[in-house]
Amino acid sequence: MSGRVLAIGLLIFAAVFGAALWWFQTRAYYDAVEGVTEVEIAGVAVPVEDWRGIDAGTSPLKLRACFRVTGELPAGAPGGDAEAATPLVAPDWFDCFDAPEIAEGLADGRFVPVLAARNAPWGFDRFVAYDPQTRRGWMWRQLNRCGQSKFDGDPLPEGCDAPPEG
Repeated sequence: MSGRVLAIGLLIFAAVFGAALWWFQTRAYYDAVEGVTEVEIAGVAVPVEDWRGIDAGTSPLKLRACFRVTGELPAGAPGGDAEAATPLVAPDWFDCFDAPEIAEGLADGRFVPVLAARNAPWGFDRFVAYDPQTRRGWMWRQLNRCGQSKFDGDPLPEGCDAPPEG
């Protein structure tokens, strides 16, 4: 009888631990970002509507946003480095940000990649992908080459500013 109790106790512990692990990995550290009416792209505020966004204080890589562009993109902003713009997967519950679809649209030229801000914060670039047909847009941060070198413990590549202290 005691073996059965031990087995049931282990199964309950595993189920509770698994549920807690899942929750912490997919839900716990994300905060909704609400009330955004403009997105800064290359130093210019671009009006947007239908904003949905998430972010977290635990990592700059958790930023994801979906919106509809209502204003004009700044002159010279469209284009950017299509190979550098690589959307990161969002949690499945944040369903407006479909990273594979965005990546496919960037690869086949349907969506325009824009480097919205470099080193925001240091080591991370903020990108926007924009669909000129539907005016939908998506925003995310990704590690840049300076940040990648720093976090790998390698010397900074030429052209990288020193990271901030702290």
